[in-house]
Amino acid sequence: MKNMNRRQFVHNSIATTVGLAAGVRYSAAQAKPADSGESIRVGFIGVGNRGSQLLQRFLAQRDCKIVALCDVYEPYLNRDPSRVDEQIIKSVGRAVVPRMGEKFDGEVARYKDFRRVLDRKDVDAVVVATPDHWHAIQTIAAFDAGKDVYVEKPLSLTVQEGRRMVEAQQRHRRIAQVGLHRRSSRLYAQIREQIEQGKIGQVNVARAYRVTDMAPNGIGKYPDAPPPVGMDWDLWLGPRPMRSFRYNIAPYKFRWWQEYSSQVGNWGVHYFDAIRWMLHEDAPAAVSAHGGRFVIDDDRTIPDTMEVTLEFASGKLVVFGQYEANGGAILPAGEIELRGSLGNLYPGPEAAGYRIVWADRGQFQGPAAKVKDEQHAAIDGDLTAQHVRNFLDCVKSRKPCNCDLETGHRSTTFAHLANIALATRSRLEWDAAGERVTNNEAANHLLSCEYREPWKLA
Repeated sequence: MKNMNRRQFVHNSIATTVGLAAGVRYSAAQAKPADSGESIRVGFIGVGNRGSQLLQRFLAQRDCKIVALCDVYEPYLNRDPSRVDEQIIKSVGRAVVPRMGEKFDGEVARYKDFRRVLDRKDVDAVVVATPDHWHAIQTIAAFDAGKDVYVEKPLSLTVQEGRRMVEAQQRHRRIAQVGLHRRSSRLYAQIREQIEQGKIGQVNVARAYRVTDMAPNGIGKYPDAPPPVGMDWDLWLGPRPMRSFRYNIAPYKFRWWQEYSSQVGNWGVHYFDAIRWMLHEDAPAAVSAHGGRFVIDDDRTIPDTMEVTLEFASGKLVVFGQYEANGGAILPAGEIELRGSLGNLYPGPEAAGYRIVWADRGQFQGPAAKVKDEQHAAIDGDLTAQHVRNFLDCVKSRKPCNCDLETGHRSTTFAHLANIALATRSRLEWDAAGERVTNNEAANHLLSCEYREPWKLA
């Protein structure tokens, strides 16, 4: 992989023409990139929790004009917190329900169906902040419509989806940013240089964890119920199988249901991306995982406890732990641990600085000179705002974003392989160029998924 350039990688990857059902086909000539002096006209697809956070950041940019909103839940679409169903508030808590009340510059069109946003010729770019199972269809449709795209992480629900999204971006030559916002961090870029220069020696282990003690109730147990007033449940499900609504699925807790997301995808992908960026890694050679529903008795279909190990051909291990049935810090500092032969480096969280702890000499090595540990100050601000700014700048310049789709796809693949390794209870050997598991054919069947009609990637 070190001797393979991006063009060769893409050439060797799955090459399949992308098509969309349900009439989602567009001409790439419908929208043109904004000139450097013009406002970029943006449509939002999904304005729930994360979508609303992004909406605030985009509204803060002087050269951005919001022209359209889309959501399948009318209170979110109409930005009316007074109409949010009380059972939703009770299930997820008020902190997760969008605050809303934004001030827009002029009229903003509102749609339940994302295709109506893409039909508009006055939309230069769209923000896709819907649940994970919608990202691929909506992003590819946006490219087909000639729009640039900011799409939230994880990029896709499957490895195949991610590759198709990359192919669509390349085919239409659109600008795209994946919401892995540490890519816009000056601090992480600085750490990358420190690692390159051997600051902490040879790094051979990196670790990160998502710890939140959800015991004993987790996401709760809920009966099937009619969807709340104003929610189009069929459109929320989209390409996933039809099933009854529950208040611990939508609009927020879908992250604990494997049909729509996962927590290693929701959280792990942030750390996988930052680690592989800092260590100059593209893809693992092997992946194994352990875990299950060990403690919490709720409706989730993902583990409450999980640990994954990824091994690289270069001689490095990455460990990610998802611990939702216990609490307390795992690392002595920061959000990631980089373990080197001279010392350990701890960046984060997010816009914080980083700490270096020098290692004691080991067995047979003799005493080492005492060196004072280092603490480096924060140099970043709001990373999401910085990431949004980078996207808008690139829409104007037509230069690649800090986290383009190929980058986001590679990092999201780490999370998919972790889930597949756990599902198959096996150590997977990964061919990154062909994007196939070489030692377990059952695992390869999980690289894609079926779509409920009329939605599909053809």
